[in-house]
Amino acid sequence: MKVLVLNSGSSSIKYQLFRSEDWPVLAAGTISRIGEAESELKGSWIGVQGEQQSCRETSAIPDHGEGLARIAARLRDSGVLADLSELGAVGHRVVHGGEAFHRPTLVDDRVVAAIRGMIPLAPLHNPANLAGIEVARRLFPGVPQVAVFDTAFHQTMPPRAYRYAIPENLYREHRVRRYGFHGTSHHYVAKRAAAFLGRPLTECNLITLHLGNGASATAIRAGASVDTSMGLTPLEGLVMGTRCGDIDPAIHFFIANNLGLDNAALDDLLNRRSGLLGLCGVNDMREIQQRAAAGDERARLAVEVFCHRLRKYLGAYYAELGRVDAVVFTGGIGENDPLTRARTCSDLEAFGIYLDEQANASAERGERAISSAESPVKLLVIPTNEELEIAQEALAAVSGTTVD
Repeated sequence: MKVLVLNSGSSSIKYQLFRSEDWPVLAAGTISRIGEAESELKGSWIGVQGEQQSCRETSAIPDHGEGLARIAARLRDSGVLADLSELGAVGHRVVHGGEAFHRPTLVDDRVVAAIRGMIPLAPLHNPANLAGIEVARRLFPGVPQVAVFDTAFHQTMPPRAYRYAIPENLYREHRVRRYGFHGTSHHYVAKRAAAFLGRPLTECNLITLHLGNGASATAIRAGASVDTSMGLTPLEGLVMGTRCGDIDPAIHFFIANNLGLDNAALDDLLNRRSGLLGLCGVNDMREIQQRAAAGDERARLAVEVFCHRLRKYLGAYYAELGRVDAVVFTGGIGENDPLTRARTCSDLEAFGIYLDEQANASAERGERAISSAESPVKLLVIPTNEELEIAQEALAAVSGTTVD
C-alpha cells in the first residue's frame, strides 16, 4: 500500500510518496512559483533497480490543478505509482482546524466546508491547503483523502491554557483563542522520544522544542499537549526567523500611530521583517552564529534574545508539568545547532538538566541523547518527519486505527 502526502502552499506544492511496509520514501519533490511565467518542478524517485533518480523541469504551471497533474504524471512515468489502485490514501497538511478537528479526518463535502470556514483564522494557508484537497479529489477519484491538521494535537489543551483574558464574546462568537501549530511535528517527536526512553507515551511528560525559521515549544503531559507557545496565529511565542513572537500588544498601536502603518503593513512588519531578521538583518541561524563568533554585536544579541525566550518557555513548562522526563530538540536549529542547545540548557542543573558537552558538540546525526548519564531529565535530539507522520496518520484514519 502506498500513501501520497501533499503540502499545498499559495504558490507551491510539496509531495512525498511512501510505501507502508517500513515506510520508505519512494518519490519526493516540489513545484514552486505556481502561477508565474516560469514554474519549477524538482523531483527524485527510486528506480526499478533501486537506484536514485531525479529530474528538474521549468515551464509555466498556471494553477494547482496543472501542478498536481504534473506530479501524478511524474509518479506514473517513473514507475513508482503504476496505478491509482496502489494508493491507500492521500494525506493533506492543513494548517488550521480550529476547534472542529481533534484528529486526522477523512475528507468529504462537510469537511471541505468546515476547512473553508476556518479561512478567517488562517487566510494565508487554508485556501492553498483547500485547493490541494479539491484538486486531489478530482485527480484521484475513489482514493481516500485525509486532512491532517497542524492544530489538532493541541486540542487537548485545557481552557486555562487556550483562553485569552479578553471579553467572552470574542471567544464565543469569533473563536479568538490559542490554537497552537506545528502539532504534527510535536506529536511525531513525542512518540519517538517515548520509544527512545522505552516507555509508553501516556507515561511521559515532555517539553518539545521545534526550532526552525518557525519555532514553537509544547508542554506534553501523559502524551497530550497541555500548553504550547503559538496562539491564535503562529506569530505568538518564541522568537523566530522573521516573526517577533511575544511582544507587548500595545506595540501594535504605538507603531500604527507613530509610523502611520495600516494593518497590512503592520502584519508584514511583525511576520516577515521581525524576529532574528529584525534584530540583526539575517534570519539564518547558521550565518548568525558565524557572525556572532566573529564579533558582530547585533548577531550576538540576536542569539541571546532567541535563547533567552526559549529558556523562559522551558522554565514555564517545567513549572506547568511538575515532572519532566525529557526535553526534546527538533527542527533545523534544534537538530543541528549545538550552540543554541548549549545556551538553552546551561546552568539548569537545579532542574535536573545536565548537558553532556561532548555529546552535544558531536557531529553524530539521528536520534540521540545529549544529556549526561546522571541527568534526571533526558535531553534528546529527535529529527522531525512531518511527512511521515502525515502518511501514517492518513492510513490510520482510513483503516480506523491509531498510530503508535
